[in-house]
Amino acid sequence: MNFEEYRKQIDQVIAEGKYKDNWASLSGHKTPDWYYRGKFGIFIHWGIYSVPAYHDEWYSRKMYDPKTEEFAYHRKKFGEQKDFGYKDFIPYFHGENFHAEEWASLFAQTGAKFVMPVAEHHDGFAMYDTDFNRWNAAVMGPKKNILQEIKTACEKQGLVFCASSHRAEHYFFMNMGRTYESDVNDEAYRDFYGPAYYCPELSGNGGKNWENPYSISPTKEWLEDWLVRTCELIDRYQPKCIYFDFWILNQAFKPYLKKFCAYYYNRAEEWDEEVTIDYKFEAMPPSVATLDVERGALTGISPVPWQSDTSVSKRSWGYIEEDDFKSARQLIGDLVDVVSKNGMMLLNIGPKPDGSIPDEVKKILLEIGDWMQINGEGIYDTIPWEQFGEGDVNNAGGYFSDGDEKDFTARDFRFTYKNGTIYAFCMRPSGRKITIRSLARKKVHDLVLGSVQTLGDFPIEKTERDENGLTIQFKEEPKTDLPLCIKIEMA
Repeated sequence: MNFEEYRKQIDQVIAEGKYKDNWASLSGHKTPDWYYRGKFGIFIHWGIYSVPAYHDEWYSRKMYDPKTEEFAYHRKKFGEQKDFGYKDFIPYFHGENFHAEEWASLFAQTGAKFVMPVAEHHDGFAMYDTDFNRWNAAVMGPKKNILQEIKTACEKQGLVFCASSHRAEHYFFMNMGRTYESDVNDEAYRDFYGPAYYCPELSGNGGKNWENPYSISPTKEWLEDWLVRTCELIDRYQPKCIYFDFWILNQAFKPYLKKFCAYYYNRAEEWDEEVTIDYKFEAMPPSVATLDVERGALTGISPVPWQSDTSVSKRSWGYIEEDDFKSARQLIGDLVDVVSKNGMMLLNIGPKPDGSIPDEVKKILLEIGDWMQINGEGIYDTIPWEQFGEGDVNNAGGYFSDGDEKDFTARDFRFTYKNGTIYAFCMRPSGRKITIRSLARKKVHDLVLGSVQTLGDFPIEKTERDENGLTIQFKEEPKTDLPLCIKIEMA
């Protein structure tokens, strides 16, 4: 199907479908049960940027910006950008040790319920077979349809397949290469580097200009191209969630974004599947899709389900050499915190250019899996309790606030609820006694409690409930620094 035929198909599906391209029609779209019940998923940033493996996954932009250390690093190691550009990394992106079945098996062991590979990052290289981008992994680099192989392997493991598209940002991503002699200016590669639209507003570290909906907008031609490519992606691979990065909040995207939502939701009706879209900031109304808070969280319970996405790495989303990783304890604590506030968590990993997952990352994922095997009962299928937690420690709230591990103590708890049971997570157990003050005994309108037990091998010697709280004394001090889950049944 060519471009014009696809445009007509999009309009036809919307015209004949339940969902129309306006917010009123799209509002009230249900959060999928698989998503809300599953709570925990794996994000995968794997692409050409794993070859230079320097600083972070934005290498494709920064290597062209004379003001960055990546620019100097690139010239020293690979040569001038006119002689060795980003495209020249593709022959080194082999993926010879990529085995989708091994990836999917590992993800299942973590306790994750859904998996989201990046289908196309800001660099414009598609990790899937497509009619609209000759620069793709099916014919270059690994010469495999990576997205399809991951989808097939994950679905065999019972994992829900999702995908992310960062195509919107490609409009300007390599634009600093326009400012001097580089291969970005070579018309032979325009279909790879994109417009690389240059203007002061979108130059260098554009920061708030990128996130200002009233700043420079893409052209009508680019927006139509974005719509067709993204609709082809969901038609070919039927992801149950599609994730967008920040630039769809630009005002010019709004008519095309509404069309995409209507097309995707109507297609899902045909597939008889529940789907959703992840968006950031104020790109869409909250009743249309799912808000994603990148590398951050909320400070309280959200009235609607939301998502936090973060990375195992403290520094990057993609693979880089000499990386610095978070501990399993920090990530488990973040997961519990997010779920207690009515959220889901998407945890990112960055495979090496050969397709292998770094050993340290595997170790962290398996530690999370061991914990989830014991404590998943208090995570999966839960809803928030009347309060998310107690204690002095909470996150700062908002985007990009997940850097340091929170200083939880034995006085900090997070709560979830399911089927007449409260799950109280002691975020950092210490000593033989813990007291949950939120479960103090009241004279009127009291919550009558039944059995109290732990998930895992932490025998309880006795419990006592009074006006100060529910005190639990263990037979011996729990030998763990991971969140400990107390299962409290209501009488």
